[in-house]
Formats: sequence, structure tokens, C-alpha cells
Amino acid sequence: MGFRLPSVILHAKQVLKLQSRNQTDVPKGHIAVYVGEIQKTRFVVPISYLNHPSFVDLLNLAEEEFGFNHPMGGLTIPCDEDAFLHLTSQLKD
Repeated sequence: MGFRLPSVILHAKQVLKLQSRNQTDVPKGHIAVYVGEIQKTRFVVPISYLNHPSFVDLLNLAEEEFGFNHPMGGLTIPCDEDAFLHLTSQLKD
């Protein structure tokens, strides 16, 4: 799955550029992600999470479900909000 990582990071950088143009509440070095299976909740997370293997696995699952069409304008991660919070609480900036 290492061959997909560059495309995920490239797309994340593109989304970050769009977010920084459209949203002033995303600090430098962070990215907005929308989490949820039905109701989406917006989270702002550090870009450093993109280097963590667990977060990359989550992004790969999101890619399988959504491809690169993210209707919310940011990365969309189709997982339970509690699972996302648990995962991100284990990550260090």
C-alpha cells in the first residue's frame, strides 16, 4: 500500500490549499477533515498526522469509499466519530 501514500499526501496538500483560501479558521500546519458515516463533523488536525501509519490506513479506507471526490470540501473520513477521536488521541503532533 506504500504506492498509494504519495497520491494521498498530494491530494491532502491540494485540499489544504483550498481550505486555506476558503477557511480562515484552519491554522497553518493543519487540515480540516470531515468525519462520520451519515452526519459529518468537521475536525482540524495537524498535518503531521498524515505521516502516522494508523492515520494513513484510515485515509486509505476513505479513498476506497470516496475516491478523491470529497463533497464537503475537505477530506471525508467515513468512520464513527468516537473511533476517529480514539485514534487521534493516540497520535502525537
